[in-house]
Amino acid sequence: MNPKILITGASGFIGSFIVEEALRQGFETWAAIRKSSSKAFLQDERIHFIELNLSSEEQLHEQLKDLQFDYVVHAAGVTKCLHPEDFFRINTEGTKNLVRALLDLQMPLKRFVYISSLSIMGAIREEQPYREINERDKAQPNTAYGKSKLEAEQWLDSQKEKLFPYVILRPTGVYGPRERDYFMMFKSIQAHTDFAVGYKQQDITFVYVTDVVQAVFLALEKGETGRRYFLSDGEVYQSSTFSDLIRKELGNPWWIRITAPLWLLRIITFCGDRIGHMTGKITALNNDKYHIMKQRNWRCDIEPARQELGFEPQVQLAEGVRRCVAWYKKNKWL
Repeated sequence: MNPKILITGASGFIGSFIVEEALRQGFETWAAIRKSSSKAFLQDERIHFIELNLSSEEQLHEQLKDLQFDYVVHAAGVTKCLHPEDFFRINTEGTKNLVRALLDLQMPLKRFVYISSLSIMGAIREEQPYREINERDKAQPNTAYGKSKLEAEQWLDSQKEKLFPYVILRPTGVYGPRERDYFMMFKSIQAHTDFAVGYKQQDITFVYVTDVVQAVFLALEKGETGRRYFLSDGEVYQSSTFSDLIRKELGNPWWIRITAPLWLLRIITFCGDRIGHMTGKITALNNDKYHIMKQRNWRCDIEPARQELGFEPQVQLAEGVRRCVAWYKKNKWL
């Protein structure tokens, strides 16, 4: 009998790729979605769909009571919200509700993998020369998103005594086909503008979506309860590298490269936040985005993932950007 896996956030960017890999590896694959979720990237007829209400422990108990899973990957969550409290309602409380339901049902899980984020660390180690953020550093999140993810991590720690077999992954900026936030840079450069902020050196890191998926399945197989692993492609880039590679893959269109001071970004994101609250529409330029773009050091130590899981990034940034542009063009996003 094939092992059964439940993937939350299955219709999302990372989640849809996890579903594909689970099917490829022969898992009986259950995709947890909401009623409003798009199934655009979940077309395989082998997928079992289940609607889960992560905001209600009681409903989750009812929705899961007749099922048994060997593995759960919790990729559901939000990265943008109009109201800070929504990050905690969805990212933190949603995680608690799911785990409580699994524990109440005495689900015989072998592993539970939680997709967290490098953002939980905040702006640390920013004295030059920048050093890699590692697992011994104290998390100091400076965004509502990062704080909500950290609170979920800390709550999972409190479940150790119940022998809950959780493993945490902390990827840096994840990009790839289907992703919409970094895609804005592709669109901007296609429209002849490259926009950066801050004059102090910024070291940034990336991880291609299929490498995150690789880490997920390694963690399911080898992860030790309570361990946390940072994920990147193992390289460090300057803020202009990504733009240069995008421009090259787009055929070197003419462009204007604008580097704005941080105070101007602060004004723009403040206004974006206000407009979002007035219109009820989430904007990419918000208060959280200011702190993310302001941060100068995104280096992280992936050696524990390499040594303990056997994680080895397969896609470096130049190849990843090439794949993204090809997919965006093929699917008429560009």
